Amino acid sequence: MKDILNDLKEIVGCRVSASLAERCCYASDASLVEGLPDFVVRPENTQAVSRLLRFCSEHKIPVVPRGAGTGLAGGASPLQGGIVLDMSGMNRIMEIDIENLQVMVEPGVVQEKLNQALKPYGFFFPPDPGSSAMCTIGGMIAYNSSGMRCVKYGTVRNYVLDLEVVLADGRVIHTGSKVLKSSAGYDLTRLFVGSEGTLGVITRAGLKIQSLPESRKLVLASFEDAETAGQAVIKIFSAGITPSACEILDKTTLQVLKRCDSNLALPNDGDVILFEVDGTKNSTAEAALKIAEICGPLSKSVRVASSQPEMDAIWAARRLVGAAISRLDPARTRIYVGEDVGVPIKQIPALIKRVSQITAKLDLPAMKYGHIGDGNLHVALFIDVMNEDQWERLRLAADRIHRAAMELGGTVSSEHGIGLARAQYMPEQVGEEALQVMRSIKRALDPLGILNPGKLGLEMK
Repeated sequence: MKDILNDLKEIVGCRVSASLAERCCYASDASLVEGLPDFVVRPENTQAVSRLLRFCSEHKIPVVPRGAGTGLAGGASPLQGGIVLDMSGMNRIMEIDIENLQVMVEPGVVQEKLNQALKPYGFFFPPDPGSSAMCTIGGMIAYNSSGMRCVKYGTVRNYVLDLEVVLADGRVIHTGSKVLKSSAGYDLTRLFVGSEGTLGVITRAGLKIQSLPESRKLVLASFEDAETAGQAVIKIFSAGITPSACEILDKTTLQVLKRCDSNLALPNDGDVILFEVDGTKNSTAEAALKIAEICGPLSKSVRVASSQPEMDAIWAARRLVGAAISRLDPARTRIYVGEDVGVPIKQIPALIKRVSQITAKLDLPAMKYGHIGDGNLHVALFIDVMNEDQWERLRLAADRIHRAAMELGGTVSSEHGIGLARAQYMPEQVGEEALQVMRSIKRALDPLGILNPGKLGLEMK
């Protein structure tokens, strides 16, 4: 190990550590999946990453790329030791090219900081995960992140024009160009989007950007139950209205948010849908009125937020939901399992009903919230971590929720990725033949299997 450490220092200088304290800090992401790396390396540029991967390929050392560590599926956990490659230091915005509607960034740029830099120009990068104040662009690309405004604007995949990627053997390639569309060969850019660091290390990204909308409006509708709320969402889309965001907050979620801030202008009961529309002042006013009219017969109450500060406060609270759950019961901890399922939009009511039945039968408190506008439901399960029986019921609930989503024609992960936490479902999710094709691609680009091994169910067979 000492010889390897010295070799790594020749490549990256002092930006490598074998300290146990630092290694423990990189043992996991925000999931329950853990593994202790042998080294932590913080490269400064593409050349260092290239040299490092060439060295690791020669010595068959596992490499796990990592951004901010906000992942929830074990994607950045070093299961086989080796090197955690902390990319957060490569955080420069290389170019803001408004005339060509794009930016060039390094992978460590934080999403919120990118949008702060774009705002003076009247532009933004639309993908909007709840962790936008922390998560990095590289991580978002690796997991095809989305968030609250993907209903109208789509996921990260829709915005990546070009990637600079270092392959397992140290070669550096570009997958695209600055043009907004191209029909030149295989779409390598999309191959790397969502690959979770198993095919290469992203060192630079060219991203498409959008102009900021002139106006936003927020409609808050409260329903007797979550199933009725789901039916209302279907009616909104059937009427030809596409909200920029469409979020569900169930009764338990409302309790949590009210305990965080009793002044929040949210309904006092029921299951709530937040419909955001954006565009011109006239178009948003018209869409908000139409949504209120459609929800009226189904809802307990419906209203349009009165001001921008009120809207900002509600969205800020929505971002804190996952972390704020301890306010409901300080003796319990939120465990991230079974929290990211998705189904076709028409199956939303059925999914909500199935989840409610599963958690009720296992006597587990649950909070249901998420991006209901694209069928993505977050199920927050929380337990007393000192109670082994509750752990067993938690694992059983998570498995049943995942399988319920697949039975309804959906997915075990709409945005958080597979990592190790959901790898067992990949054969059923994509089919064994498709999984074999993925393994063939993995073998072609990473024949030694050193890049993020053990993830995505891609173990060589």
